[in-house]
Amino acid sequence: MNFNSHTDLVVRVAVGLVNALTPGERHGRAVPPPGDLAAVATDGLRAAYPGHREVTEAEAGELAETAARLRTVFDAVARGDLDAAALQVNSLLEETRARPLLERHDGEPWHLHFHGPGGTMAGDWAASCATGLAMVLGSEFCERLGVCTAPHCDRVYVDVSRNGTRRFCSTACQNRVKTAAFRARGKA
Repeated sequence: MNFNSHTDLVVRVAVGLVNALTPGERHGRAVPPPGDLAAVATDGLRAAYPGHREVTEAEAGELAETAARLRTVFDAVARGDLDAAALQVNSLLEETRARPLLERHDGEPWHLHFHGPGGTMAGDWAASCATGLAMVLGSEFCERLGVCTAPHCDRVYVDVSRNGTRRFCSTACQNRVKTAAFRARGKA
């Protein structure tokens, strides 16, 4: 299941930034505060755009603030509060003054971007991620945004499976839960 190529990419960037730049737990372990915020932010962007340039410390700080706000969208959807998710996305759209703009670069065909006028790199990503999440929330696939249901993991994901039943951020968490259930049955 795909939304469209650009929406898929910016939603993957949103997931990458949230998972890289927000505190919490991953695969049963605490996510330590990033030592090199710029490197972590760069990795978050490169999860969807492998050739993305290095992020500066100032840009990383802005991206971390955006990631925290994007996390609230995933959290709201996970608890079934689409109204709160939509309000947060609308707030980001308004603040970033996101607007559609056709661009062609790096040998790619014309495609949509959602940058605000005169924005920063981090602000442009905030506008794009907010727009991508708005497209998902405004579709029949709004419940495809999720937070991992494995114990001691709160990383986010987008369910692109055919049947829409994903519950975990990764196969590592899925395997952890299945192994624990198998061991519990063995002890019983």
